[in-house]
Amino acid sequence: MDTLKDHSFKQLVDQHPRAIMLATTEPTITYVNQQFCRVTGYSVSEIVGLKPSVLSSGFHSEQFYADMWRTIAEQGHWEGVIWNRRKSGEIYPQWLNIFPIEQEGERLYAGAFLDVSELNPRDRGLESMAYFDTLTELPNRSLFREFLNAKVSQCESGGSQFAVLFIDLDFFKGVNDLHGHDVGDQVLRQAAASIRRVMRESDVLARLSGDEFAAIIDLDHGDAILETVGQRIVDVFHQPIPAEDKDHFLSASVGAAVFPKDGTSGDDLLQNADRAMYEAKNAGRSCFHRFRQDESERSLQEQRVAEALVESLKTTPEEFSVVYQPQFDLTSDRLIGMEVLVRWDHADIGPISPAEFIEVCERRGLIHELMERVVACVVADLSSLTTAVPRGLGLALNISAGQFADARLLALIEPIVRETRRLGWVPELEITETHLMHLSPRYRRQLEAFGRDGVRIAVDDFGTGYSSLAYLHELPIHILKIDRQFVARLGEERRDLQIVSAVLGMAQALELEVIAEGIETDTQRQHLVQLNCLKGQGFLMARPMRWDQLSQRWLM
Repeated sequence: MDTLKDHSFKQLVDQHPRAIMLATTEPTITYVNQQFCRVTGYSVSEIVGLKPSVLSSGFHSEQFYADMWRTIAEQGHWEGVIWNRRKSGEIYPQWLNIFPIEQEGERLYAGAFLDVSELNPRDRGLESMAYFDTLTELPNRSLFREFLNAKVSQCESGGSQFAVLFIDLDFFKGVNDLHGHDVGDQVLRQAAASIRRVMRESDVLARLSGDEFAAIIDLDHGDAILETVGQRIVDVFHQPIPAEDKDHFLSASVGAAVFPKDGTSGDDLLQNADRAMYEAKNAGRSCFHRFRQDESERSLQEQRVAEALVESLKTTPEEFSVVYQPQFDLTSDRLIGMEVLVRWDHADIGPISPAEFIEVCERRGLIHELMERVVACVVADLSSLTTAVPRGLGLALNISAGQFADARLLALIEPIVRETRRLGWVPELEITETHLMHLSPRYRRQLEAFGRDGVRIAVDDFGTGYSSLAYLHELPIHILKIDRQFVARLGEERRDLQIVSAVLGMAQALELEVIAEGIETDTQRQHLVQLNCLKGQGFLMARPMRWDQLSQRWLM
């Protein structure tokens, strides 16, 4: 059957740069051009009359082909990456476009394709630019997704494994900011070449966007190679990248997800590899990390909390409130102060633990907005009091280390300082011992400024950060709060009794007050008094309570 009877048209198609095949609906191949023969290795006489399935790689599932023909029926064509087999047996990727045509009343299907493995981005052709990143000459996001989906189809039918890597260059933004995008482009090109150099020839590497790369790693011989390749990528950046007569130092955070354990679709695998990469960043950057479901669930929960935080702080700040944890003289039960604790009751989610959302606030840069709401609540409560209240009470606010770097902190707490002075009380700021140990000299001077302004500084969770006596002596602090984990075992663990005794001795030497946290039993209280720790807070004396409850009980 001479499918192309027009000689001039046939000559044009024969010389077309794309490989072209015509097939009937049976289906049977009726025509191929010269480029088809060159790419596939079949001659015209060998291929015409055969079924198109002779080219099949076996990579794709029946569902893949069913979806393809449904798309052709609904949209009139199908376009995408498909893996086929040459006459030699070599499997290669095509970018294939299939569409129906009518000739002399007969319906045929035309397939026109490019051998993706032969595309050269340096040619700057439209085809190359559509599938490759022209800066690094790597496959782009679109082509990578096609490769990934095809790999999923292949492994679904064959039962083999592979891994997806998500690679992010740490600190690359600084290169662009300091040296400009031309230098940044040079660094990216060399970074891509460095990653490619430590990967196997069979592995696929692509640039997704910016400083993000992704790779597909075959695991046919076990997943030990995954750790090896992942660590090679991290290690290659231990060497500087030269550009414009200067060495640039980057690092790489690498995450990995394995098919089918960590995902059975391309989207899931890439997303989970991305999540694993962020865990690598959280672990300190410059490391390789495999996806773990429990970490992913925590990360997703943090993201949900973060999104809800932003929305609530901006649109429904009334969801945030405060309660007060009373503090007492342990020998007389006299109220000596109170600690302010924040609460969040989300309209849809319900109450969310401070242990869950405060850390998210700090990491996402929302702590100032949260503290604005806390201060507003406290000031509203204090303003309801007259000066006819017990004097000398302490009012403690918990402050994160990052807030000491915020020039807005002094102005933020000024309304509370003003109200406490009006009542004859003493404002206090609590900072954890771990955070305190990492304060720079600049922030220590900030503590000194608060002290001169009449604000006392308390060290929260004391005993967990291993501060030295010399270090504490240098800091302008006034109160040590013994961590609840030591108080909880008083009477049970002699070691904890010794720790509390040592803290009290240290505090006495430094002329500091001591408050014990988490007192829940009479035994704990008795031990503290015997050790001469005379101030404390905990459920034994009172639970955190609303302002109206506290004021009616102790302030009226």
